[in-house]
Amino acid sequence: GIALTDELRQRLARRIRQAPTPRPVPRHIHAVPAIPDTLSGKKVEKAVRTVLAGGAVDNADALANPESLDGFRDLFDG
Repeated sequence: GIALTDELRQRLARRIRQAPTPRPVPRHIHAVPAIPDTLSGKKVEKAVRTVLAGGAVDNADALANPESLDGFRDLFDG
């Protein structure tokens, strides 16, 4: 894999700012093994927000890869 260095974080932040429709740059940028998808292939942000807030995802069975949420839980363990 690719190491998420400070330089790469800065490059990602610049890329987000330069997008055709500028978006707010996240305060924190972390590497995770996978991004959760629905069974139809759409990215799932709500489940990630729920996990980051310490909640349980009620409809994890609607995800193609529910184990991907573990990568977000692991961000704040320990």
